[in-house]
Amino acid sequence: MRPECPQCRLKFEREQGFFVGAIYLNYGATVAVAVPGFFILNYFTEISVLQQLLLWGAFAAVFPLFFFRYSRSLWLSLVYIFVPDETPSHRVVKR
Repeated sequence: MRPECPQCRLKFEREQGFFVGAIYLNYGATVAVAVPGFFILNYFTEISVLQQLLLWGAFAAVFPLFFFRYSRSLWLSLVYIFVPDETPSHRVVKR
């Protein structure tokens, strides 16, 4: 990931550990898909609980790897909207 936007010079990582919130978003998205998915499959299919645990365990291991890029982007967007940084290096530079 680039350290700043090439257009407006917005610094993406404001401090060390800035994207820890993205890890929480990633975890939340994984749980929000896996838990209801388990109960929906349990209700509508004849798959055993052990097979479902294996299926959703594999999902919970692979999905965060795929979704992490999007969780970082979502975290950056949320922070930019709710906690804007007003330092001059973060303002739009007109060319």
